Amino acid sequence: MKKKEHRLGVSEVNLVVRHLKLERAPPEKIQAVVEEIDKLFGMDSVSCDEKSQVLNMAYDASKLCIDGIEEILKKHDVDLNHGWWTHFKEEHYRFVDRNVKDNAKRDPWSCHKK
Repeated sequence: MKKKEHRLGVSEVNLVVRHLKLERAPPEKIQAVVEEIDKLFGMDSVSCDEKSQVLNMAYDASKLCIDGIEEILKKHDVDLNHGWWTHFKEEHYRFVDRNVKDNAKRDPWSCHKK
């Protein structure tokens, strides 16, 4: 089985995949958001489905967090969908990102040591 090559700064162990629904926005703003997010260190891939307005991302959660993505969205006046499901996923993503980042800093304990 061949391993997929990732961008510089992306560890497969800490790789997470995120899907966030956006509110309707002009294609120019969406494209600007995708281009800026794509330049972040630790981002493996990013795309946006224009029809469903879903932002798809894969990134190293030890280097990036959903909070940084949301700042870029705010900067370009693009909002996340206001539905309960999007808010639920957003909070779950935030929790997992923090957990991955915290665990990446700690040394393994007991029999899990290298």
